[in-house]
Amino acid sequence: MSNPISLRESALNALAQSDPDEKISAVNLIDANAVIDAAQQYHPTSTIPGRPARPELVAPQKVPFRSVNSEQGKAALIHSIAHIEYNAINLALDIIWRFNNLPEDFYRDWLRVAKEEAYHFSLVRNHLRNLGYEYGDFPAHNGLWDMCEKTGHDILARVALVPRTLEARGLDVSPVIQNKLKSVNDMEAVRILDIILHDEV
Repeated sequence: MSNPISLRESALNALAQSDPDEKISAVNLIDANAVIDAAQQYHPTSTIPGRPARPELVAPQKVPFRSVNSEQGKAALIHSIAHIEYNAINLALDIIWRFNNLPEDFYRDWLRVAKEEAYHFSLVRNHLRNLGYEYGDFPAHNGLWDMCEKTGHDILARVALVPRTLEARGLDVSPVIQNKLKSVNDMEAVRILDIILHDEV
């Protein structure tokens, strides 16, 4: 009888999924009580993170600015939020498999974060679909994952820079984004951002 797959290996497998639906499903199927081999060092057998064919990834300064006063501009803003949440899933999964010899609660806490981010992504993507668009319809940048790669060698740098700095920056701008969405009467998007803010504070 084969040994049960560990929580950290399951996280690596989920990270490698390129289809968003398959990634979300893989995250949700990870058992929070699964065995953890904290000493194990894992080696990816495929490119990580797995990425969908779209969105097209461009430099941050090349992401076009669109006013929320147009339907396309509003959808582009929602798309950018979806992209942040999708990258947040990958960031949480990456920290689980990459860094070994940490307390079990550390890995389980980050699995909880990955599941929360998967839920947030689903909420935002569903709203984007209701606007007539799909995740991938607008270009996006790779800044969050670039930060992840730069801190891949150092758990202290990762924990300090990625979750705290970038999440805090996101929380700082969310009220501004909510006000923009209120100005165009997109109260469903405002409600979704309230959920995200509540979960991430």
